[in-house]
Amino acid sequence: MNKFWSDVTKNLSPYVPGEQPQDQTYIKLNTNENPFPPSEMAVKAINNNVSDSLRLYPDPEAKKLITAIAEYYNIDKNKIFVSNGSDEVLAFSFLAFFKNNNAITFPNITYSFYPVYCNLYNIEFNNFPLNENFEIDISEIPENSGGIIFPNPNAPTGLYLGIEAIEEVLIKNPNVVVIIDEAYIDFGGISAIQLSDKYPNLLIIQTFSKSRSLAGLRVGFAIGHQGLIEGLNRVKNSFNSYPLDTLAIEGSVAAIQDDKYFKDGCEKIIKIRNWVEKELKSISFYVLPSKANFLFVKHAEYDAEILYRELKNKGILVRHFNAPKISDFLRISIGTEDEMRIFIKELQSIVVQNSI
Repeated sequence: MNKFWSDVTKNLSPYVPGEQPQDQTYIKLNTNENPFPPSEMAVKAINNNVSDSLRLYPDPEAKKLITAIAEYYNIDKNKIFVSNGSDEVLAFSFLAFFKNNNAITFPNITYSFYPVYCNLYNIEFNNFPLNENFEIDISEIPENSGGIIFPNPNAPTGLYLGIEAIEEVLIKNPNVVVIIDEAYIDFGGISAIQLSDKYPNLLIIQTFSKSRSLAGLRVGFAIGHQGLIEGLNRVKNSFNSYPLDTLAIEGSVAAIQDDKYFKDGCEKIIKIRNWVEKELKSISFYVLPSKANFLFVKHAEYDAEILYRELKNKGILVRHFNAPKISDFLRISIGTEDEMRIFIKELQSIVVQNSI
């Protein structure tokens, strides 16, 4: 521990991303990246802006991107906030809305960045339990929370909560901000954006990293009441008034305009996901019904950590969480059809070998 660290730094437990080893070529099914390339329109827009103009600062308000998002979702531009990936939008949101007297709440099995933000900003939090099927049970959300946040679909389970249940949460908690983290919504769920006009305490956060294949650009956005967006801008402009670079803005605008490519890509991932689920069940895996670009699974007999290591030895990376209640599970990102066929073949060989 460095003697120059502040007390805050010393007490942090940073988020740990999926491993990215460089010792060989792997089939990467551990970081929920999109297996398909970005839209050609997006790549062309990025290339067309690699020029002398990069010596200039980008538009600090990213008006072109906000306009594109507003047109796509048919909402007012004043209801949109953009920044460097949904993780940064989340970080700003925790500081803008959750640093209050009462503890905020989120599920006990969820995106592991949430407690990291709480520790960073000294925000008290508590957890509410998922039910025995790993579903979010809104009756478990404690009263008098200082704020509520959960992914939908949830991570790492992939389970989706319907619009009616989300609306019930909003009705029961009108005096605190409710954040729905929709990083994976495009793979089979229905967005809560349709509720944003009705509930001024609702903030929806999405990303271009997953369904639009732009994880390398780091672009995320939030949609909510104008008052919430103004709060996010106050925080953002106290950190960095130029969060999105020119290439990120131009690439994202093109990606959201190429709607057919976006929808075709999501449909392909859903189709592959459904096939993989069927194959896994045929070799005695318990598979949670996912609406994300990944599956959360456990085998009836074999230890998840052993399966993770055996797959890694065969050049395939999946995610194992050594955490309470989910240590028996693996999270498997959906790759291309060829990658998933190799994955299933190698997994079958492990299971058969260990059963002899």
